Amino acid sequence: MNVRLIAVDRLRSPHVAALCDELRKRLAPYHAYDEIEVRAGDGKDPRAAMRDEAARILRHISAGDRVWLLERGGSELTSEELARRLDDVRSAGTHRLTLVIGGAYGADAALKVRAEFHWSLSRLTFLHEWARALVLEQLYRAAKIARNEPYHK
Repeated sequence: MNVRLIAVDRLRSPHVAALCDELRKRLAPYHAYDEIEVRAGDGKDPRAAMRDEAARILRHISAGDRVWLLERGGSELTSEELARRLDDVRSAGTHRLTLVIGGAYGADAALKVRAEFHWSLSRLTFLHEWARALVLEQLYRAAKIARNEPYHK
């Protein structure tokens, strides 16, 4: 199964970027993976920024993609639950699972409607770019769990 992550804005911290690079390398044997970064809205009008970001994100989502939206108000999963959910998506014959990380103001209604699952990493608020590292680490952990390989504790 192909996994695509679409995120608003680029990674600015060299430390987070290096961590993400390492996690992408670890994930490579388990999933085809790609990332798309879209430009953030200007922030003068948060609602307009969310609409603009959603439009840029939706351009990269194909009709057959299954879409999960990362948002604080979504469902929290254990790592084992994530592994099972990913396996269910793969078993359903899904070509591509697209994970979306919205912008600093959240996700526009158009993204919320398009997403079949709303996933929360935590009810806590994180620096925006940390979400990407956390998603990558959890994808890697879920792949290890699914194959019953050591890593998960």
